[in-house]
Amino acid sequence: MTLAVAAVLLPFAVACGSEKGDSGAVSVQQPVTGIDWRVDSITVGGTTRQAPAPARLRIDEDGRAAGNLGCNHFSARATVRGDRITIGDLRTTRMACSEERMAFERALARTLTTGTLTAERHAAELTLTDGDGDRVHLSRSASE
Repeated sequence: MTLAVAAVLLPFAVACGSEKGDSGAVSVQQPVTGIDWRVDSITVGGTTRQAPAPARLRIDEDGRAAGNLGCNHFSARATVRGDRITIGDLRTTRMACSEERMAFERALARTLTTGTLTAERHAAELTLTDGDGDRVHLSRSASE
């Protein structure tokens, strides 16, 4: 009987013990959902590019992500589990912008959707890192 109880409780103990306190990992005290995030920049392959002014991201608790990639608006399904975020295929508008903005948009879309992202939050800043080490740097919108 004791072994059965331990088998049931072990996953909960591991889940609770995996939160990183004040190391910046996402926790209940620092949620990433329900916040309008401004995309400040992306770092892809070691090169950082500043984001166009309209670039935004919002992930709602109901599993929806939406925002602006720098030119086009997007929406997608999103899953948040602790400090892990997965964003599904993007549905976007199809406006044309300058080649520089479109290149930023393609890089941001690829980084957001290549797999599970690791979220690290410090106060009003959020960094999403993909499995290749590429990062999306965000900050809380001024209206928040």
